[in-house]
Amino acid sequence: MELLRVISGLRRGLKLNAPQGVHTRPTTDRVKESVFNIIQFSFPAERVLDLFAGSGALGIEALSRGAKHCVFVDADMAAFRLVKENLRLARFEEQATVLNQQAERFLSSCNEGFDVIFLDPPYNQGFLKPILDTIVEKSLLNEDGILVIETELGGEEIPPTPFSVKKSVAYGKTVITILKR
Repeated sequence: MELLRVISGLRRGLKLNAPQGVHTRPTTDRVKESVFNIIQFSFPAERVLDLFAGSGALGIEALSRGAKHCVFVDADMAAFRLVKENLRLARFEEQATVLNQQAERFLSSCNEGFDVIFLDPPYNQGFLKPILDTIVEKSLLNEDGILVIETELGGEEIPPTPFSVKKSVAYGKTVITILKR
Protein backbone atom coordinates (compact mmCIF):
# COMPACT_ATOMS: atom_id res chain seq x y z
CA MET A 1 0.00 0.00 0.00
CA GLU A 2 1.11 3.53 -0.79
CA LEU A 3 1.38 5.69 2.32
CA LEU A 4 -0.27 9.03 2.99
CA ARG A 5 0.61 11.26 5.91
CA VAL A 6 -1.07 13.70 8.26
CA ILE A 7 0.37 17.12 7.37
CA SER A 8 -0.19 19.13 10.55
CA GLY A 9 -1.75 19.24 13.99
CA LEU A 10 -1.98 16.62 16.73
CA ARG A 11 -0.99 13.68 14.51
CA ARG A 12 1.50 15.53 12.27
CA GLY A 13 3.70 13.11 10.34
CA LEU A 14 1.54 10.05 11.05
CA LYS A 15 1.50 7.69 8.09
CA LEU A 16 -1.93 6.51 6.94
CA ASN A 17 -2.71 3.58 4.71
CA ALA A 18 -3.78 4.37 1.15
CA PRO A 19 -6.28 2.29 -0.83
CA GLN A 20 -5.12 -0.36 -3.23
CA GLY A 21 -6.44 -0.65 -6.77
CA VAL A 22 -8.00 1.91 -9.05
CA HIS A 23 -11.44 2.40 -7.49
CA THR A 24 -10.31 4.95 -4.92
CA ARG A 25 -8.10 7.90 -5.81
CA PRO A 26 -6.58 9.42 -2.66
CA THR A 27 -5.97 13.15 -2.47
CA THR A 28 -2.20 13.58 -2.70
CA ASP A 29 -0.30 15.11 0.21
CA ARG A 30 0.60 18.13 -1.94
CA VAL A 31 -3.04 18.83 -2.80
CA LYS A 32 -4.19 18.15 0.78
CA GLU A 33 -1.58 20.56 2.16
CA SER A 34 -2.69 23.25 -0.32
CA VAL A 35 -6.37 22.72 0.60
CA PHE A 36 -5.67 23.10 4.30
CA ASN A 37 -3.54 26.19 3.70
CA ILE A 38 -6.56 27.76 1.98
CA ILE A 39 -9.13 26.72 4.62
CA GLN A 40 -6.92 26.94 7.73
CA PHE A 41 -9.00 29.73 9.29
CA SER A 42 -12.03 27.42 9.39
CA PHE A 43 -10.32 25.37 12.10
CA PRO A 44 -10.96 24.25 14.67
CA ALA A 45 -14.37 23.28 13.27
CA GLU A 46 -17.14 21.63 15.27
CA ARG A 47 -18.51 19.24 12.63
CA VAL A 48 -16.87 18.00 9.44
CA LEU A 49 -18.26 15.73 6.71
CA ASP A 50 -15.95 13.67 4.50
CA LEU A 51 -18.17 12.40 1.64
CA PHE A 52 -16.68 9.70 -0.61
CA ALA A 53 -14.09 9.39 2.18
CA GLY A 54 -11.77 6.89 0.47
CA SER A 55 -8.84 6.59 2.88
CA GLY A 56 -10.32 9.18 5.27
CA ALA A 57 -7.19 11.33 4.90
CA LEU A 58 -9.08 14.65 4.54
CA GLY A 59 -11.30 14.07 7.57
CA ILE A 60 -8.39 12.76 9.65
CA GLU A 61 -6.38 15.86 8.71
CA ALA A 62 -9.34 17.97 9.91
CA LEU A 63 -9.44 16.06 13.21
CA SER A 64 -5.69 16.47 13.63
CA ARG A 65 -6.16 20.23 13.19
CA GLY A 66 -8.76 20.41 15.95
CA ALA A 67 -12.12 19.48 14.43
CA LYS A 68 -14.38 18.14 17.18
CA HIS A 69 -16.14 15.44 15.12
CA CYS A 70 -16.02 14.09 11.58
CA VAL A 71 -18.53 11.93 9.73
CA PHE A 72 -16.93 9.72 7.08
CA VAL A 73 -19.19 8.30 4.35
CA ASP A 74 -18.17 5.83 1.64
CA ALA A 75 -20.22 3.19 -0.18
CA ASP A 76 -17.20 1.01 -0.95
CA MET A 77 -16.65 -1.66 1.74
CA ALA A 78 -12.86 -1.65 1.28
CA ALA A 79 -12.79 2.15 1.72
CA PHE A 80 -15.05 1.87 4.80
CA ARG A 81 -12.62 -0.62 6.38
CA LEU A 82 -9.63 1.53 5.42
CA VAL A 83 -11.14 4.63 7.07
CA LYS A 84 -11.76 2.64 10.25
CA GLU A 85 -8.17 1.35 10.22
CA ASN A 86 -6.73 4.83 9.63
CA LEU A 87 -8.86 6.28 12.43
CA ARG A 88 -7.53 3.55 14.73
CA LEU A 89 -3.94 4.40 13.71
CA ALA A 90 -4.61 8.09 14.36
CA ARG A 91 -6.47 7.34 17.63
CA PHE A 92 -9.49 9.39 16.51
CA GLU A 93 -12.19 6.68 16.72
CA GLU A 94 -14.05 8.54 19.49
CA GLN A 95 -14.32 11.69 17.37
CA ALA A 96 -15.60 9.95 14.26
CA THR A 97 -18.66 8.32 12.78
CA VAL A 98 -17.92 6.00 9.84
CA LEU A 99 -20.78 4.96 7.56
CA ASN A 100 -20.76 2.43 4.75
CA GLN A 101 -23.48 3.87 2.54
CA GLN A 102 -24.16 5.85 -0.61
CA ALA A 103 -23.52 9.59 -0.22
CA GLU A 104 -26.97 10.45 -1.57
CA ARG A 105 -28.67 8.12 0.92
CA PHE A 106 -26.72 9.60 3.82
CA LEU A 107 -27.53 13.18 2.79
CA SER A 108 -31.23 12.45 2.27
CA SER A 109 -31.52 11.23 5.88
CA CYS A 110 -29.12 13.78 7.40
CA ASN A 111 -30.64 16.49 9.61
CA GLU A 112 -27.52 18.17 10.98
CA GLY A 113 -25.30 20.87 9.59
CA PHE A 114 -21.56 20.86 9.01
CA ASP A 115 -18.90 23.55 9.21
CA VAL A 116 -16.72 21.89 6.56
CA ILE A 117 -17.81 19.43 3.87
CA PHE A 118 -15.23 17.58 1.78
CA LEU A 119 -16.75 16.35 -1.48
CA ASP A 120 -14.42 14.15 -3.54
CA PRO A 121 -16.68 11.93 -5.68
CA PRO A 122 -15.51 9.62 -8.47
CA TYR A 123 -14.69 11.87 -11.39
CA ASN A 124 -17.23 12.60 -14.13
CA GLN A 125 -20.00 10.27 -12.97
CA GLY A 126 -22.73 12.85 -12.36
CA PHE A 127 -22.57 12.93 -8.55
CA LEU A 128 -21.95 16.66 -8.13
CA LYS A 129 -25.31 18.17 -9.08
CA PRO A 130 -27.61 15.90 -7.03
CA ILE A 131 -25.32 16.05 -4.01
CA LEU A 132 -24.93 19.83 -4.13
CA ASP A 133 -28.69 20.20 -4.66
CA THR A 134 -29.34 18.13 -1.51
CA ILE A 135 -26.77 20.07 0.54
CA VAL A 136 -28.49 23.32 -0.48
CA GLU A 137 -32.09 22.05 -0.07
CA LYS A 138 -31.45 20.61 3.39
CA SER A 139 -29.17 23.49 4.53
CA LEU A 140 -26.44 21.01 5.48
CA LEU A 141 -23.67 23.62 5.28
CA ASN A 142 -23.68 25.77 8.43
CA GLU A 143 -23.50 29.56 8.48
CA ASP A 144 -19.89 30.50 7.57
CA GLY A 145 -19.37 26.89 6.44
CA ILE A 146 -17.11 25.87 3.57
CA LEU A 147 -17.41 23.19 0.94
CA VAL A 148 -14.24 21.72 -0.57
CA ILE A 149 -14.84 20.03 -3.93
CA GLU A 150 -12.30 17.96 -5.83
CA THR A 151 -12.86 17.49 -9.56
CA GLU A 152 -10.83 16.58 -12.62
CA LEU A 153 -9.36 19.31 -14.84
CA GLY A 154 -11.55 19.50 -17.94
CA GLY A 155 -14.09 17.15 -16.37
CA GLU A 156 -17.49 17.58 -14.79
CA GLU A 157 -18.36 21.21 -14.10
CA ILE A 158 -19.53 22.34 -10.69
CA PRO A 159 -23.17 23.37 -11.15
CA PRO A 160 -24.36 26.78 -9.95
CA THR A 161 -25.18 26.99 -6.23
CA PRO A 162 -26.13 29.84 -3.89
CA PHE A 163 -22.62 29.52 -2.40
CA SER A 164 -19.81 31.80 -3.53
CA VAL A 165 -16.56 30.50 -4.98
CA LYS A 166 -13.78 31.48 -2.57
CA LYS A 167 -11.02 29.91 -4.64
CA SER A 168 -10.50 27.42 -7.47
CA VAL A 169 -7.02 26.05 -8.12
CA ALA A 170 -5.67 23.34 -10.43
CA TYR A 171 -2.93 20.99 -9.24
CA GLY A 172 -1.98 18.91 -12.26
CA LYS A 173 -5.18 17.08 -13.29
CA THR A 174 -6.92 17.86 -9.98
CA VAL A 175 -9.03 20.98 -9.43
CA ILE A 176 -9.91 22.09 -5.91
CA THR A 177 -12.82 24.50 -5.59
CA ILE A 178 -13.66 26.10 -2.25
CA LEU A 179 -17.25 27.32 -1.88
CA LYS A 180 -18.35 29.47 1.04
CA ARG A 181 -21.83 29.92 2.36
